[in-house]
Amino acid sequence: MCLKDFISSRIDKQISFCLLMSLCFITFLAQGQDELYPRLNIGSAAPPLRIREWLKGKPIQKFEKGKIYVIEFWATWCAPCKAAMPRLSKLAKKYKNKVTFIGIDVYEKNTMSANKIKEFVDSMGQRMYYRVATQDSNLMEISWLNASGETGVPTAFIVNSEARLAWMGHPSHLHEILPKIVKNDWDVNEELLKRNSDKYLEKLDDSLGIEFNKFYRHNAGTTYYLSDSALIAIADIIKTEPKLKYAPVIAYHTFTALLINDPTKAYEYGKVAIAAPTYDYPPYHQIIEVINRYSDDLTLPPKIYELGAEAYQAEIDHIAYPEIVDIPKLYNKMAAWYWRARNKSKAIDAEKKVIKTMKKSNG
Repeated sequence: MCLKDFISSRIDKQISFCLLMSLCFITFLAQGQDELYPRLNIGSAAPPLRIREWLKGKPIQKFEKGKIYVIEFWATWCAPCKAAMPRLSKLAKKYKNKVTFIGIDVYEKNTMSANKIKEFVDSMGQRMYYRVATQDSNLMEISWLNASGETGVPTAFIVNSEARLAWMGHPSHLHEILPKIVKNDWDVNEELLKRNSDKYLEKLDDSLGIEFNKFYRHNAGTTYYLSDSALIAIADIIKTEPKLKYAPVIAYHTFTALLINDPTKAYEYGKVAIAAPTYDYPPYHQIIEVINRYSDDLTLPPKIYELGAEAYQAEIDHIAYPEIVDIPKLYNKMAAWYWRARNKSKAIDAEKKVIKTMKKSNG
C-alpha cells in the first residue's frame, strides 16, 4: 500500500481524532489556571530553614526582614551544581554586605554520608564562598522544591527584605535578577504573573506530548507521520491558545509536519522558532532533533541544514555552563550541516571554532 492510500484509508478516523484531541485540550483549559499553580509561589512567605548541620559559615536561624537571601539547592553528584558554585561565590563576594548566600545540600544518595558531604564542601575552598548546610531529613526538599514545583538542581530562590520569595529558577540567571532586587527595582506581582503564565503554558504543552505521538503510524515495517492531521490539530490548538505556537512540544510537531509537507514553510517556521521566546528557551533543540530524525529519510533542501546549523549556534549561546558541555562536538555538527547546506565558508568557520574551543578547554 502506498503512503497516499495508507493515509486516505484512515483520514476520517484522523479527522475525528483531531476533533477529539482539540476537545480534550479545550476541556483542559476549562479546568482553570488556578489548579495548575504550585502552592509555594512568588510572593509567598519564605518557608523556614530546616537545617541538620551547618557545614560552612555562621548559622542562620531564620530570615530577618530588611535582609536579602539567596537559597541555592545543590547535590554533590550534580555537575551543573558544581559549575554554578564559583559563579555563586563571585556574586556572594560582590554583594557581601547586602545579600546572604546559603547553599543547601539535597537529593543525596544513601551512600553519601555527612562526613563525605563535609569533605566535598571543604575541598571546594573559595569556590564555595558562602554558607553551606545540609537539610533536616528531607524537609527542605518538601517545603521548598516540591512545594514550588522547582524540583531539579541546581535551583535558587531569592528571599526579599519582606521575607517573601521574590524569584526562583536556575542560578545562572541570578546575575540578571539579583541587582534589581537589591536596588528595589523588582516588581514581585509582575514576576508572579509571568511565572504563573509560564507554568500554565508549560503544563498545556506537556499535556499534548503523548497525544501527538498518536499521529505516528506503522505499516510494513515503516513509520509514517500523519502530517496533515497533525497540522489540523495544531491549528485548532493555536487558535485556542496562540501563545503555544512556538512552545517545545507544539514546535516539534509543527516543524515535523511542515518538513514532510513543505520544507519551505518548515524553514520559515523554524527560522522564527529558534529565536521565539516561550515559557522555556526557544525550541532550537526541537528543530535540531527533527532534522536529525529525518535527514536520512527525506531529501532535505540545503536551507534546512543551514537552519539546523543556526539552531546549534542558538543552543551554544544558551548553555549556562560551557565547561561541562562538549562544545567542540556541537561546533563539529554545525560545520557538517553548513557543509550539507553548501555554505563552505561557514562550515570552515565552524571547524575553526572547534579548534579554538578545544585549545581553550585544554588550557
